[in-house]
Order: sequence, then structure tokens, then C-alpha cells
Amino acid sequence: MKLELRHLRAVCAIADAGSLGRAAAVLGCSQSALSRQLLRIEQHFGVTLFVRTRSGTEPTANGAEVIAQSRDVLARMEGIGHRSAETESRPPRVLRLAVTNSPVLPGMVARLHSRLPGSTLRLRSVYASSAIVELLEQGELEAGIAVDYPGLELRHSEAVAVRGIATEPSILALSARHRLRHRADIALGELAQDAWFLTPDDGAGWPGVFYAACAEAGFTPPAVHEFLGDPLQLQHMIAEDLGVALVQATTRPIPGVLLKPLTGTPLWCRYVLVWRRGAVDEELAQALFSAASAAYQELCGRSADPRTQAARAR
Repeated sequence: MKLELRHLRAVCAIADAGSLGRAAAVLGCSQSALSRQLLRIEQHFGVTLFVRTRSGTEPTANGAEVIAQSRDVLARMEGIGHRSAETESRPPRVLRLAVTNSPVLPGMVARLHSRLPGSTLRLRSVYASSAIVELLEQGELEAGIAVDYPGLELRHSEAVAVRGIATEPSILALSARHRLRHRADIALGELAQDAWFLTPDDGAGWPGVFYAACAEAGFTPPAVHEFLGDPLQLQHMIAEDLGVALVQATTRPIPGVLLKPLTGTPLWCRYVLVWRRGAVDEELAQALFSAASAAYQELCGRSADPRTQAARAR
């Protein structure tokens, strides 16, 4: 089969609709025809893109990567020839973007520079996701990358729109000298006597979700070091066996630091794109989402670590 744009649109439609039936209705075809088309697409890529669930379909890890790349291609195609002489004569559009502690920033910005040549990006580092929402509501930003947690979705007014980029498990970083270094995975309760490095309140549920998970595991951390600084400095302290920490699934450990999954993955974090309605139109919101999603999937693709494959698209 020769891959065509209609195949990419079909993949994205299934991802957006969450089921073959709903996607078929959007595309104006029968569910059986779309199912056969999906089978041919999966045969072309040589991987399964979606798994069937009780409620519909969910992307696999390979599917999430193909979806992100498909959105990227479609966004680029839609932008071809759209820049009119009137657009060329306009002053550059300024896009004020705030980002919390997120690994997607470099790849996202690189993609936006090529995808939005008529725009000027002004980046702002803001730790608390709640503060990003406030800046959007006050008109001081156009968009941002924030975080929230399953069951604790980010609070915002009607002036702000939110779209999930990816949901990933929080994983454990510990010293290569730690007593549990030989374990494949570690139960949270086994760390009841360890000192912890924790980032401060992010206004979205952290560190409350951490303390709730500890309580569920039957303990309260005996020592907590609040840390908000250079992630590399944090890893050096962990390497010295001064404490353990929860880190992002795409983290690359330095020598002396090991990453271990937590048994049962009790903690998850979701990256979200947030933007101010009226200041960001649908086309720009899609460009921002595609750039962030592709950047995240690229991070996952660079790692052979199976923990990154547990990330959930959207």
C-alpha cells in the first residue's frame, strides 16, 4: 500500500474520536471500511496502532508516535500556500508561551520556529501550573505547557482551553549504591525510611498526590528536602545516596543514578497544552499541540527504556 494523506487523516480521526464507529461517522464512511483501511495502514507500518477497549480504541505506544507524526505532516500540508500577500505585510505575531518543568520545550520550540515563520516566540519559565492559568486569564500569555494529575484536572475559567498532550508514570530515581538497586521494580512502601527530594507545590495537586500515595502505602516520609533547581544538580545529590526522588519517565540518568518503575505505577502526571480563547485560533492551537506532541514522542522514541512506552497519548 502506498501511504497517502487520507490514511494519515484516518489515523488522526480514530485517535480524536476514540472509536472506529465515531471516526467513521466523521469521515463519512462505514465502520467496516474504516476497519479494513486501518488494517492496511498497520500492515504498512508493521505495528499495531490501536488497541480495542470496552469504550472504543486507545493508541499503542507505536500508534501515539505515528499519530503525532501524522498531525505534524497534516499541519505542514495545510500551511502550504496559505500565506497571502496581506499576511506577508503584517507585523510578526507575538506568541507569549509559558512552560513549567517539561521536557518537551526544546523540541516544541524548534518545530514552532519552522511551522510559524511569521510569529515571534517569547518564552517564560513558570513553575506553578496554576500560575500559568492565572497569567492566561489575565491576558499576559497566549499559551502554555502545564501539568495536572489524573482525577485532579487543572482548574481554569471558560477563558482558558486545555488539551492533554501525554500522561506518563512517575518513576523512581535512586543511587546506584541504594540498597534496592538490584530490584527490577520497587513498591512505594519499601521506601518508607528513605529521605525524599520533592519539588514544591505546583498549584495543580503536587505534592499532595505524592503524600496521598505514601499514605495509601502505609507511611509518611521521615525526611523531605524541598528542591526546585537544576535537574542535573538533583541527580548528583541522588548519586551520592542523599535521597530518592520521583522523576519524569523521559529522564536520562547520569552515571551513578538508576531509574526504577514503581510497582503498580501509583503516580501519573499529565502534560497539557493550555491557551487563551480568542487569542489563539483553532489553527494555531493545533500547530502548538502538534509541535508539543511530536516533541514528546521524539523523547520517547530516543529511549530504549520500556518505561517511556507506558506514556499515554492525550
